[in-house]
Amino acid sequence: MMRVFARFVLGGSLVIFFLIGLPAIAQAQPDPAELAKAVEEIENLDAMRSGLAAYLEDAPEAPTAETMKQVCKPVGMKAMQLSKENGWQVRQMATKYRNPAHAPDNLHAQMALAKFEQDPDLTGFWEPETLDGVTGTRYYRRINVEASCLACHGAQNNRPQFVQDNYPQDLAYDFNVGDLRGMYAVFIPDVKQAIEEALSAS
Repeated sequence: MMRVFARFVLGGSLVIFFLIGLPAIAQAQPDPAELAKAVEEIENLDAMRSGLAAYLEDAPEAPTAETMKQVCKPVGMKAMQLSKENGWQVRQMATKYRNPAHAPDNLHAQMALAKFEQDPDLTGFWEPETLDGVTGTRYYRRINVEASCLACHGAQNNRPQFVQDNYPQDLAYDFNVGDLRGMYAVFIPDVKQAIEEALSAS
């Protein structure tokens, strides 16, 4: 409970910092309430990921494909749900990815990952961005490697057999606790442009 509360407080602190500490950027953002919601939802999503992954830390058997459906799939499904319900694009990305769908999708994302790599204390940030011709704001939030992650993302030779069989181009191994695993990327379209596009389509 305290862990979830701490994440909620962290999310609120990030919003206050960005809106007050970076007014020039904040003026280019969509509704601050929507940004706050995005931060809170991603904190909840990361808490969900961490909680599910904790099962692997003391599991008596090596992870299987079925285990991954129970541990990893719900996080991806929740990200899709957030995208659909809010009109956002919520993705997980990493430089060392296992699923090619999690590769950085543009130069901004590559630079965001590099920024997290260079600053281990940086939890999240957002910036104006244009994605597929749509202007908006993208919120980036780091994902750190936890002990439970090493069951599948530890030494290359210790990866579960199903990973070795199903992901021949796998890059997501040889991590240590505390390393940058990747990030969440949440794209929020500008309200004005979204309204204009909706009106033009009607």
